[in-house]
Amino acid sequence: MKLYGYFRSSAAFRVRIAFNLKGVESETALVNLQTGDQFSDAFRAVNPQGRVPALTLDDGTVLVQSMAIMEYLDETIPDPPLLPKGAVARARVRGLANVIACDIHPLNNLAVLNYLTGEMKVGEESKLRWYRHWVAEGLSAMEALVAGSAETGRFCHGDAPGLADICLVPQVFNAQRFDCDLGGCPTLMRVFDACMALDAFDAAQPGRQPEAASVG
Repeated sequence: MKLYGYFRSSAAFRVRIAFNLKGVESETALVNLQTGDQFSDAFRAVNPQGRVPALTLDDGTVLVQSMAIMEYLDETIPDPPLLPKGAVARARVRGLANVIACDIHPLNNLAVLNYLTGEMKVGEESKLRWYRHWVAEGLSAMEALVAGSAETGRFCHGDAPGLADICLVPQVFNAQRFDCDLGGCPTLMRVFDACMALDAFDAAQPGRQPEAASVG
């Protein structure tokens, strides 16, 4: 398998965590989002959307979108599971994960931020205000959902890391990078710390990737 990604991409970060938790290795291919590799004909032939991550399977099949890739991994490599048993529990975890993957991240990814400052001529302070607003709105809701649930344990759901935690950790990394106020999210930050104590999460973080020292 070959995983196309970028070390700062939170969506690619999610998949790296999932690979680590599953104990799966893959070839990696850097798509430098800062220099425009995502717009190249070579990468568009892999993923016409021009987004990372993309995963090429051994038979040449290409999978796109981090959530779909992680559910594929969970279905083909069931241990350890990323989703709990039971329809209600699984729906809860998917819901928590999608607060980030569907509501926060799409509004704040690099393509959106570049459009704001480029096409829309939005200044840097206004861009940061945009970013921090959607992070605060999304994470405050997720905090309430997690803090108020008996299903929450050491992690977002129970005492084993899963899909919601995999989505949470890259979002917190990005929030910290943009100096977002996370003081109102004590439960989420406790879960974040529990995740980062695990090698699978720590090894997947942007600063641990080979290209981190040389790529902007």
